[in-house]
Amino acid sequence: MVIDPGLLTNEAREMASIDRLIDANLDRAREGLRVLEDWGRFVLERPDLVVRSKDLRQRLGRLHQPRYKLARHTATDPATGLGHPAQLERRTGAEVVAANAGRVQEALRVLEEFGRRGDPVLAQEAAAIRYVLYDLEVDLLRAQPGNQDRRQRLAQCHLYLITSPSPRLEDLVRSALEAGVRLVQYRAKDSDAAPDQPLNDRQRLAQAGALRALCTAHGALFIVNDRIDLALAVEADGVHLGQDDLPPAVARRLLGPGRLLGRSTHAIEQLRQAVRDGCDYVGVGPVNATPSKPGRDPVGLEYVAQAAAECPIPFFAIGGIDAVSLGPVRQAGASRVAVVRAITAAADPAAASAALLRLLEAES
Repeated sequence: MVIDPGLLTNEAREMASIDRLIDANLDRAREGLRVLEDWGRFVLERPDLVVRSKDLRQRLGRLHQPRYKLARHTATDPATGLGHPAQLERRTGAEVVAANAGRVQEALRVLEEFGRRGDPVLAQEAAAIRYVLYDLEVDLLRAQPGNQDRRQRLAQCHLYLITSPSPRLEDLVRSALEAGVRLVQYRAKDSDAAPDQPLNDRQRLAQAGALRALCTAHGALFIVNDRIDLALAVEADGVHLGQDDLPPAVARRLLGPGRLLGRSTHAIEQLRQAVRDGCDYVGVGPVNATPSKPGRDPVGLEYVAQAAAECPIPFFAIGGIDAVSLGPVRQAGASRVAVVRAITAAADPAAASAALLRLLEAES
């Protein structure tokens, strides 16, 4: 029903105009975010950046109330069809991305200011999204088209070896690599070491450097657990973070856009947050009780099934998985697994690696 503006009070007329203003800026922000999303999807081929852009767009979409859309009246909008010569001066994709990020940020500021009066939830969300967008814009501009080697290689990995302290660490990893493992994480926590054989940082650096060289020689990705400084020092392909480690946004600023960022998750909301944070992959578990995670209750196969149903990035089921227990994990929907003892404690690490790879490849 169209209300005759002449029947409205001045305050009601102003509120109706503000509804139109909010509708226009919601449209503007959502359209700009779609430009960023498609740049990440079709040019950068970065699922993590696509997910982050889409999440912001959908968050705004949920707040685009019918009352705002019903206030729309394009025929009486004096700015309809207006352009600016600057729009014709955008020669590169990066300029288009920067212009649309700025467009979204400006629209969000308008929504924040005018939403306070009649829609405080919208105002608060617009402010939160604006600050998230600042980081997303930088990541989009830093990312290079075609520079997806690490992420493309990650997508092809189905078996993830996580190390534990061992006097024959290099031999173990070499055996796994020769058997076909192409993703290795160096994990050397104090809690994992023997009480009489603690590692200092110089030793960790030497071990990480040696494993990095082995992985490079075999064309494998090399990840460092927790330690961003060690990862950068040995030029690792990325870092894996636990729930109590640095926030992913901080880690990403230190690592840059090209390296991989993984995150341990133990519940579906943690997985969703890792996706929103721009992680490249997640661990899902522990599926079974394992000495690698003492005191951590197993999550079972239900969480694996949840991850399989909705995770848009690679996920690795982890926790007490070996060739015997792999079947149910695969049936729950996992096509990738991470293991420690299944390889490091095996009498023949190469044979154990090859057996797991055969099972995963047969099921994939």
